[in-house]
Amino acid sequence: MAQTQASAPLKLALIEGLSGANANGGEAVFRNLAWAVERVNARGGVASAGAAAPKQVLVLDRMDSKGQTEEALSNLRLAIDGGARFVLQGNSSATAAALIDAINKHNEREPAKRVLFLNYSAVDPSLTNEKCSFWHFRFDAHADMRMAALMQLIRDDQALKSVYLIGQDYSFGQSVLREAKHQLGLQRPDIRIAGEELHPMLRIKDFAPYMAKIKASGAQAVITGNFSADLTLLVKAAKEAGFDGKFYTFYGNALGAPAAIGEAGVGRVLAVADWLPNVQTKASEAFYKTFRARFPQPEDDYVHLRMQLMIEALAQALDTVGRSAKPGAALDVVAVAKALEAAQVTLAGQTGTMRAADHQFQQPLVVGMMERQGAPGVPFDVEGSGYGFKVVKTLTAQAAEQTSSCKMQRY
Repeated sequence: MAQTQASAPLKLALIEGLSGANANGGEAVFRNLAWAVERVNARGGVASAGAAAPKQVLVLDRMDSKGQTEEALSNLRLAIDGGARFVLQGNSSATAAALIDAINKHNEREPAKRVLFLNYSAVDPSLTNEKCSFWHFRFDAHADMRMAALMQLIRDDQALKSVYLIGQDYSFGQSVLREAKHQLGLQRPDIRIAGEELHPMLRIKDFAPYMAKIKASGAQAVITGNFSADLTLLVKAAKEAGFDGKFYTFYGNALGAPAAIGEAGVGRVLAVADWLPNVQTKASEAFYKTFRARFPQPEDDYVHLRMQLMIEALAQALDTVGRSAKPGAALDVVAVAKALEAAQVTLAGQTGTMRAADHQFQQPLVVGMMERQGAPGVPFDVEGSGYGFKVVKTLTAQAAEQTSSCKMQRY
């Protein structure tokens, strides 16, 4: 019997800052996505056109945007010319917005080379509201959803009477401060906003002057969406200044932040996420241990369940389209998008579904409090720091869901 030739691999183009100020964040993304792709390929890949056709494996191409939007747009063109039909990005909402615009225009001009944009971390709410696109799918909870989760704890902390808002001066950081003020007004109008500040993104080397203002304001807590060096340097400055208030963060659970703040963060640093290693289920524990076996170095300890769910959702959609396609047919990107709209995937005990109306993934959220490893509920630390995050609040997908103003052009 003649051997069947393997189908050509399907290219996924990761366009991310793999050098520059947020290179560690970009590399963390690559590890997560590479691991997810490895698992899909280990089970044979995804269905290609025709039931009898051999399966296709996925290939993840790395493309370094250097943290610059113009570089990302150049990479987009190179990715499309290189045959990629799936673009993955997330570590900048400003870059994500530019990619959505560029992909919208490209897909209108060149329908034979249409691409889909899978977003794993760009959380500006506008991306699935006024900027929503049929070609864009977001797998992270957006900033307003994350803020609502943090606000449940702030609402119940009756001792908290004043907060300071600080963030990066671009679309995401601005939206975090805007939503913090909005939700405080609704749920805790008695809390005084002691100050608010936007600063240049990933340019500040010393946050001591900012912390001096925060301390002088009398704020009991800080609310921030800062990430990467802007978070670690902020919390280092807080430690050095002797600030003993709480930090309500979006990203305080990794990429150097726990080690930077150390003992001063115990019981005071909170982080919201789609999942944390100390979620207390057997499926979650097994998932985390498998990741750590694959990436054993402490500095590589940054796993995102949502990124795994994203690749699983894509594989599910490709299987659906491949099984129903005529033998030898070209990939139908519109059909893949429609299949993605109906995606429901489960991994490590967590289930997420795609909302077709705006392409915003719906999944549970958790809030963790920084504690010493070994404390009740904290079997795992973060990046070998000796500190982990105890889950103190869990929201179901239904509780985390928010309405959307999306008016999408459909295909």
